[in-house]
Amino acid sequence: MNLKLIACEILFREFSFLAATSPNRIDVEFLPKGLHDLGRQGMFRRVSEVLTQIDESRYDAILLGYALCSGGVVGLTARSIPIVLPRAHDCITLFLGCRKRYLDYFETHPGTYFKTTGWIERGDGLGLLAPDSVQAKNGMNMSYHQLVEKYGEENAKYLWEQLSQMVHYNRLVFIETGIEPDDRFETETRQLAAERGWEFEKLTGNLSLLKRLLDGDWDDEDFLVLQPGQSIQFDYSERIVAQR
Repeated sequence: MNLKLIACEILFREFSFLAATSPNRIDVEFLPKGLHDLGRQGMFRRVSEVLTQIDESRYDAILLGYALCSGGVVGLTARSIPIVLPRAHDCITLFLGCRKRYLDYFETHPGTYFKTTGWIERGDGLGLLAPDSVQAKNGMNMSYHQLVEKYGEENAKYLWEQLSQMVHYNRLVFIETGIEPDDRFETETRQLAAERGWEFEKLTGNLSLLKRLLDGDWDDEDFLVLQPGQSIQFDYSERIVAQR
């Protein structure tokens, strides 16, 4: 099959490896990290723009290298060829291989923040997307000093405590997927955990879900396949997404 993959750049190394070893011909286009931070409509608009520019006569299907991502993919519509999306709430499921494994870990290890090669080398910031992010519009990316200047010291102290994105975390996990060139990503994560006084753990990732996406093994349990004219919608069961 000839396939077009639209994916988040945090999966660059994983998808590049899998595309090179897939039996299918795959054209890959990576979009900037952090689209979900633009809010549901912001991410929807960015991905929609890319989809409308694809010459669908060249492909058998379009693959989305995304999860539900705070609803940012909801409303995307297949035009003349199918669109395929993994059933996952966020990208951690994509790195761990299945949503059950992620859910089991999440329930037994609350307060966990995850790192991968992509999250590290693609940067923690939003870059050019920052001015349009939810964080920027709500003041979540302001320094304490900036909050004091804008809201006064008493209000700034309260907002700083409430807006701190790390206040509920106590564990840092590095997901090793097997495509790392060396141990520098794990080392950086381990050092960051020590600096914050958090627990560190390394988990072995699983690329089987991503491999099946690229290889065309799209069973209904793990993938949503939109036919032309159908759109992605929320499914509030464990299936996560559905077609409309």
